[in-house]
Amino acid sequence: MARKAVARKNDGFMASAARYTSIAMTLPASTFAGYLIGSALDQWFHTTYLTVVFLLLGIASGFTQLIRMLMRDMQVRDKK
Repeated sequence: MARKAVARKNDGFMASAARYTSIAMTLPASTFAGYLIGSALDQWFHTTYLTVVFLLLGIASGFTQLIRMLMRDMQVRDKK
């Protein structure tokens, strides 16, 4: 685990930009995935509410993952 902290300490600009870009893309990607899954299930089961349910689940999972990633990044910064 100490190696990982050392590796992040020496990260360049491009590595930091890639990490923050992945954090920024997490929420829209999970929201879109939830919408697609809900839409597909609505068409398969001939319902109308699953799109909204899975859209909300996608948003919730996106926020959860976003918070996890930010907390992990803050812990690495606090150890510096």
